[in-house]
Amino acid sequence: MSQIEETKASAPKPAQPFDRARWLALLREMGEGSGAFEALGEHHWAILNEDGSTLVVSFDRLEDIQALEPGQMPHIFGQATQNGWSHLSLISEGETWYRDKAVFAYLDRLVDTSFFDDYDRVVFYGTGMGAYAAAAFSVVAPGCTALLVQPRASLDPEIAGWDTRFMHARRLNFNDRYGYAPDMIEGANQVFTLHDPYMRLDAMHVALFRKPHVINLKARFLGDSASAALSEMGILPKLVKAACEGKLTARTYSNLWRERRGFGSYLRWILRACGEAGHPRREAMICRSVTSRLRAPGFRKYLERLEKSGSLEEQ
Repeated sequence: MSQIEETKASAPKPAQPFDRARWLALLREMGEGSGAFEALGEHHWAILNEDGSTLVVSFDRLEDIQALEPGQMPHIFGQATQNGWSHLSLISEGETWYRDKAVFAYLDRLVDTSFFDDYDRVVFYGTGMGAYAAAAFSVVAPGCTALLVQPRASLDPEIAGWDTRFMHARRLNFNDRYGYAPDMIEGANQVFTLHDPYMRLDAMHVALFRKPHVINLKARFLGDSASAALSEMGILPKLVKAACEGKLTARTYSNLWRERRGFGSYLRWILRACGEAGHPRREAMICRSVTSRLRAPGFRKYLERLEKSGSLEEQ
């Protein structure tokens, strides 16, 4: 085989186009095989897996599901099955923020039929847009627990005009039913918000969740991809499990958060942050801490460069 032919043969295959109909057929098959599947208007679907006496309600995006490897689903699907939890997933297509009367009507129907009363524990869970929905709709299950990763309070320009990241969503109505998320959590038993406090806009949203039963958990240096980083570290599934077992506390999170000390990406993030801020001594402290605990040749070499540069003596 020639070098050109070998290069062509080893080149990655182009990504397959998104087959919306195929994915919806798969989701329908999953739902109907385990509990129920229902289309809620044109851009939302509900999948129910009826299993145990604990119900976790998650808010997912069709695009995120499609982006996973073939045969994979969001971690919450598999985690619910493995732990014997019932699972209700509300899936959106696009940046809808779940502001759809069909979604409202579906949840109203669940309330009217006392659906949530059949479970011993109900946990609402979501990230970003899904965290907004988890907070906003938690009102339908008084006494529930809500785990909100990077939640948004509202995108109403009169309330959150300072958040310019989602300009297209301002056309949506955040003032009708289930609108202002911080008001909708009043009936929850416990609410946990989780965000990177250095992300100013995220911190401003979290500051609006001021109820006494809200516990604010901080994940410094994870930036705007906190949920992905926490999932990669293995912390996020443990948080969900603790919430579903009624064991999630600030101390539980603090113990889990210590696992970041062995997570290479996190260590590189904080090192880069100190470098950008011009703190070589802090960079050296991080490198020494990492190399004393882990086999990290990259950090060792970086420490050697700092020591040779003379920057540690200059401060």
